[in-house]
Amino acid sequence: MNTEIMRRHFAKMGARLRIERGVERPRFGGSAASPGPVVIDVRRDQDGEYFQINVEPGAVELHVEDVRAKDRHLLLLARLTREDRKDKFLCGHDERAWFVAAVPSKRGVSSVSTAMEALKPPVVRRVQDAIQLRQRDRNRRRNEAFIRQGEWFFIPAPGFEPRGAIHRNEPLQRGAGNPHMCAYLCRAGGETVYVHDRAPNGLTEAERMKLFRRNPDARNLQWRVMTRGARVYARGAVRHADHATISLPCWHLVVLNTETDAPAMRHVAFLD
Repeated sequence: MNTEIMRRHFAKMGARLRIERGVERPRFGGSAASPGPVVIDVRRDQDGEYFQINVEPGAVELHVEDVRAKDRHLLLLARLTREDRKDKFLCGHDERAWFVAAVPSKRGVSSVSTAMEALKPPVVRRVQDAIQLRQRDRNRRRNEAFIRQGEWFFIPAPGFEPRGAIHRNEPLQRGAGNPHMCAYLCRAGGETVYVHDRAPNGLTEAERMKLFRRNPDARNLQWRVMTRGARVYARGAVRHADHATISLPCWHLVVLNTETDAPAMRHVAFLD
């Protein structure tokens, strides 16, 4: 692996890159117990943000498949030689900050554009196909099919009428990442879970009771009651420190990108 060539590819889109030998445990995101032979992160020093890639010597081959300098995006391939597997990552700049996203394993993902399509959930692709959205508009953050803020897609649902509670200033959050704050949010369906920093994806009541039997001190933690797996709708302003505030004039269905479906997610330490 020629690290100088890799740095040049990242420099084309205006990013700095550091590659170090030896794999660190992800600080958050991914799988802290088993990060695999490569960990990719976005970090910050006195000169600003940069990409950090830690690799296990002899276990990973890195290759940049596509660079879109104007859009400040590239598609990174990590060939895991011991596992005989290829993982792909979309690296780029989204409004105010750099990001890295694991791309689901799908045939035909060989460019920045196809990687961005692979990160769209099925409902987003169905909507954009149904309204025959032009190809040049499909990767815009705002178009007739959706509004995107980071990893979240908001699909217009003007006919939706809330039947449950409407929450104000409610967070949208993936794992331990920074929340996107919604002015108004309501949920339909799903299951109740209990969330803590040590269990960012939530535990059901049965799972929490099992934890308490195993570790009685966990009863003293500050648990938050949340809903998992529900259909989520948002309206009004949605704010996040790394993204421009968006305004939803009517109710919008909220869906997360498909990064969590990608096996390569375990190699990503960055979490928005």
